[in-house]
Amino acid sequence: MRICLVTPEPGHPLLAAATALLEAGGHRVESLDPGAGLAAPGALADVYLLKARTPRALDLARELEERGAPVLNSAAATALCQDRTRMAELALGAGLPFAGTRTYGSLADWAAGAPFAGSPLVVKSRHSRRADLVARVDDAVRLRELARVWPQEPVVVQEFAPNSGWDHKLWAIGDRVFAALRRSELAPGGRGPTRPPAPAELPPGWADLVRRTGEVFSLDVYGVDLIDTGDGVPLIVDVNAFPGIRGQAGAPQALAALALDRGGAAR
Repeated sequence: MRICLVTPEPGHPLLAAATALLEAGGHRVESLDPGAGLAAPGALADVYLLKARTPRALDLARELEERGAPVLNSAAATALCQDRTRMAELALGAGLPFAGTRTYGSLADWAAGAPFAGSPLVVKSRHSRRADLVARVDDAVRLRELARVWPQEPVVVQEFAPNSGWDHKLWAIGDRVFAALRRSELAPGGRGPTRPPAPAELPPGWADLVRRTGEVFSLDVYGVDLIDTGDGVPLIVDVNAFPGIRGQAGAPQALAALALDRGGAAR
């Protein structure tokens, strides 16, 4: 079987480990860098793994899909996860426990037109990307400070939910769920170390919630960020298409198996 990685980084640890497993099984693994400006190859692979989110990568994925190739995740699902407004609308419409979200055209306009009410808020870039804005706002001084640095940034605003200061990072590859705890970037002192609890240590129902989120968002490889607010119901604060899933035992095997399953089904 031919598997193609759509990524500028085929040496990423998860992809490299899955590639080694696939090649050991006699399968052919290729890579396609969407930033190289190359057209989609004439002969289609059996399945494509979309580990890139740039506009060119999404255009390439759409072209492959139009030609009948299976792409994991789809271009539409990947693009949706980059827009935090659409993400919240879909999640809340499906009844998922997602943080209530308001959208503003620019941080400066919101800061000027909505005086700080006193309750802690979380402000994020509407469009998810590397080095985007994610910050806690506790007072008007902090709000004005952010508005000076990010004046034209479209943002979403969420109420800050009191929590332990640890983000529960959950990832899924098909039906397999992986988990870790990471000190939140919004906690005092900023982001800290990652601890890898076993999925069996998760509270009851959390793994099922992750799988339900994947169904709602039509994702095959994805991450769900949860926080424990102490009332027994986790709160979803972000959904990511094809995250890194580094250092998770069994993740490369799950990805290789998923690629073969989807590629075989397409045949």
